[in-house]
Amino acid sequence: MPESQVVHKTETPVTVESLQADFKALGIEKGMVLLVHSSLSAMGWVCGGPVAVIIALQEVLGETGTLVMPTHSTDLSDPSQWENPPVPASWWQTIRETMPAYDPVLTPTRSMGKIVETFRRQKGVLRSTHPQSSFCARGPQASYVTDNHALAFGFGEDSPLARIYDLQGSVLLLGVGHSNNTSIHLAEYRADFPTKRVVREGAPISQAGSSVWTTFENIDVDASDFDRIGEDFLRSDAGKVVRHDKVGNANCQLMPQRAVVDFAIDWLEKNRT
Repeated sequence: MPESQVVHKTETPVTVESLQADFKALGIEKGMVLLVHSSLSAMGWVCGGPVAVIIALQEVLGETGTLVMPTHSTDLSDPSQWENPPVPASWWQTIRETMPAYDPVLTPTRSMGKIVETFRRQKGVLRSTHPQSSFCARGPQASYVTDNHALAFGFGEDSPLARIYDLQGSVLLLGVGHSNNTSIHLAEYRADFPTKRVVREGAPISQAGSSVWTTFENIDVDASDFDRIGEDFLRSDAGKVVRHDKVGNANCQLMPQRAVVDFAIDWLEKNRT
């Protein structure tokens, strides 16, 4: 959204101080492990932009809290699967042979938003090693969350999502809906449904200082029904744990990750037929 439209829709500037107050009112507390999915423009005009949002989140979480964000780089993938936009088949092999390897420091995110891209560059932030499905974190549990991210089945049991589940972490949807809730991918790995299938994917990784194209297994993840899952979750008894409030202009949801993952497992097994 153009900044002029954001300004027009904002009654008063959103500041670090107002963000802190809104985050506390929503239920964010010191010491939480918090996975954030966000839209900066949804909050209105923020004085300081993404930096202000990050500062406010970290202030509310305190030194004992751990802030986590998805830092996916889905463009580091097999060009034969690209759709937005597709590229000619005659390019595919050249891309596989020449694409620079994933670098946790250098590789930018793709379509993750300004808050995420700013956060990943902050001093002290750790980023996991998956070339497509990385997460970054800062705080006492950052190493536990980001270490040992397996190449195969990147949203599964050896992923940051599973470590957040272990830590009884929370999910904040900051101006976005459940279609952005990556924790539901963990449910896809854990659920048993007839259409579940294993696929092979590819990405460039670094080996001995050189970029090497490698392939690995994954399940064929599908977020097309995540909004339906979210709607049914909010209507269920399990969804009563969700906190709703505004942060700036943004409609937000705060929830225990386990609640939405466990609900989604049951939902997928009943509805993905």
